[in-house]
Amino acid sequence: MPDRPTPLDRLSGVVNEACADLPNASAEAVLAETKRTLYAGITDAELALAPIMAARTMVEHDPDYSYVSARLLLDKLRAEACGEPLSHAEMTERYPAYFAQFVRDGIEFGQLDPRLADFDLARLGEALDASRDLNFQFLGMQTLYDRYFLHHDDRRYELPQAFFMRVSMGLALEEDDRNARAIEFYELLSSFDFMCSTPTLFNSGTTRPQLSSCFLTTVDDDLAAIFHGISNNALLSKFAGGLGNDWTPVRGIGAHIKGTNGKSQGVVPFLKIANDTAVAVNQGGKRKGAVCAYLETWHIDVEEFLDLRKNTGDERRRTHDMNTANWVPDEFLRRVRANGQWTLFSPDEVPDLHDAFGTAFAEKYRAYEQKADNGEIKVFRRLPAVDLWRRMLTMLFETGHPWITFKDPCNLRSPQQHNGVVHSSNLCTEITLNTTIDEVAVCNLGSVNLAQHVTDQGIDHARLEKTVRTAVRMLDNVIDVNYYTIPEARNSNLKHRPVGLGLMGFQDALFTLGTPMASKEAVEFADRSMEEISYYAIEASADLAAERGAYRSFEGSLWSRGILPIDSVELLAETRAEDELEQDRGSTMDWPRIREKARKGMRNSNVMAIAPTATIANITGVNQSIEPLYRNLYVKSNMSGDFTVINPDLVRALKQRKLWDEQMISDLKLHDGSLGAIDRVPPYLKALYATAFEVDSSWLIEAGSRRQKWIDQAQSLNLYLSAPSGRKLDELYQLAWLRGLKTTYYLRTQSATHVEKSTLQGTDGKLNAVSPVAVDPNCSITDPDCEACQ
Repeated sequence: MPDRPTPLDRLSGVVNEACADLPNASAEAVLAETKRTLYAGITDAELALAPIMAARTMVEHDPDYSYVSARLLLDKLRAEACGEPLSHAEMTERYPAYFAQFVRDGIEFGQLDPRLADFDLARLGEALDASRDLNFQFLGMQTLYDRYFLHHDDRRYELPQAFFMRVSMGLALEEDDRNARAIEFYELLSSFDFMCSTPTLFNSGTTRPQLSSCFLTTVDDDLAAIFHGISNNALLSKFAGGLGNDWTPVRGIGAHIKGTNGKSQGVVPFLKIANDTAVAVNQGGKRKGAVCAYLETWHIDVEEFLDLRKNTGDERRRTHDMNTANWVPDEFLRRVRANGQWTLFSPDEVPDLHDAFGTAFAEKYRAYEQKADNGEIKVFRRLPAVDLWRRMLTMLFETGHPWITFKDPCNLRSPQQHNGVVHSSNLCTEITLNTTIDEVAVCNLGSVNLAQHVTDQGIDHARLEKTVRTAVRMLDNVIDVNYYTIPEARNSNLKHRPVGLGLMGFQDALFTLGTPMASKEAVEFADRSMEEISYYAIEASADLAAERGAYRSFEGSLWSRGILPIDSVELLAETRAEDELEQDRGSTMDWPRIREKARKGMRNSNVMAIAPTATIANITGVNQSIEPLYRNLYVKSNMSGDFTVINPDLVRALKQRKLWDEQMISDLKLHDGSLGAIDRVPPYLKALYATAFEVDSSWLIEAGSRRQKWIDQAQSLNLYLSAPSGRKLDELYQLAWLRGLKTTYYLRTQSATHVEKSTLQGTDGKLNAVSPVAVDPNCSITDPDCEACQ
């Protein structure tokens, strides 16, 4: 039997293997940096970490080193999972046998569902593609290692391809041909064409398969109901659910309490308890608990609600760990635009405002104002609508909260308006589902990686259709295999079967197309790509209904009336004046055919929603969701540590022009990852690789409006302002309303100074704010071959 190589000999082989097929990565450089850190008596564990730490410091020089770092971490994981050091080549041969043992071990440890043993493990093991282990970047692999892979007694025993197959098996448990479907699902996940949301990745195939992402609740105006709602928050959060709570029914400060003949302290003290509950129940120890409280703009406590995230004032009336959002009716924006008055009420005296929307809300609201003037309402207050709007925007700028979301578009365009009311969105503002005291809305999320479906010639239609059809099936399966922690969630989910198919890698797709985010071409691409996803997703749900039956509350829905999301824009338009809605309604595909299919039956009450995808985008190595590029070079900090992130598309483009060198790296650090102030970079590249704060957010709203017409739910849309002012905020959020958006998410603003200038190597220590991109207005910046841009 041949001798095992010495640790240093093996180190050389591991590093060389990690750098194989990466032309810009030098094994010699990684080895030299690694050996520089070695010392006499170094432990095996430290020796395994040494090359990883060496390679990760080189990421700023070339993105290939991110793959090297990931592969070196994978080598450490293989040794941990298999009990002995194995090269990638050795693991390729070992994967099928390892996989069968992995399933047996997981069942024995009480972590995997025993039904996984009923699959054809040999067939599934042979389907594993070990080469896909090499597709991870360091941030993605480290995130999986720290938070996703199964472990027992502090030993991770789940490898990447086993992870994807385990998730796929969990989603295929109730399929007729479960082996074939598991392989189909595996192909989608392991190729990065589609990725399920984090709760699904955490829990699919386990003994507690809580796979749903989002839960929406309404809290009733009753002490028992309030604490039942807080208890539900805890139970839902335990297994990785994000929460959105509608608190509008709870009576406000000064309202009469019949049972004690006293006066209410309002909603804020209960929000404080909800905040502390989210901190205490931290999603099973895997990530922080997360909840968002929603309040309608007419609630008497709305001004205190605006102050919840302030760092000053009475700490007993502050919620520093809970997100907040305004649920804004159209009538309020009309009053703002008309410089009119606005009246605040306690919901116990105006009980039907909570369920009213559109024209009905406006009529009821005006009637209650008349009652207040007549002395028939005891608790109310009147103020200029502009003053309240200004304060809402001021708090949004100062604290990042409450977010601005729009009640009427969410309801008037809801396919389920025959069956209830949308009272809030979720934690990330993309879910718009009905809630009642007895029904907790649930949504099951996953995202298409748009970057995988685009070439420089445009969208790969066949690949996108295949991905969407399989993804919708996977999301629908979540509903049936899901572990429900409270009965209100189970009843709602099985009755309505909503799913939320979204997308990520939008910015990466634009890079492939050579299209700047701040351009009409990008807005048009947002329109066409979302139209195509919507088309395939609706058809997939209709086909599932033909196979499995329509969801129980289908009759009477907009679907059953042949009204698709693109058609529902007209329902919103009917309640607004001509100058209150400016939303494009153009289309290019055969929608009459889909309209007729949907009319016959839909498997899911809701089909699409664009989530933030922060972590799953890290796993797949693309920019998150529909976000613009944050920076071209920066250090990202999360629960797994600090990571140098560099834009590989930019590096390739600069290399082609022989502009990538140590000076460019230093300049990018100096200018906070921006190209704007670097003179030798051509204007075309500055525009294409403009960072988030260099892109006017009106472009993001325009693109969001184009997507919104195709989506039956909403989208997590962040807005960015490098130099915010009251006027800019007002213009931006009124534009969002005017363009028919349902919700907005975070407002991102820049700090006045920047201190940290280093990535993981040296720093020049200079300070500089991000400079704007300056482009000749007569230059065709969308043309990479323009002579003036070279």
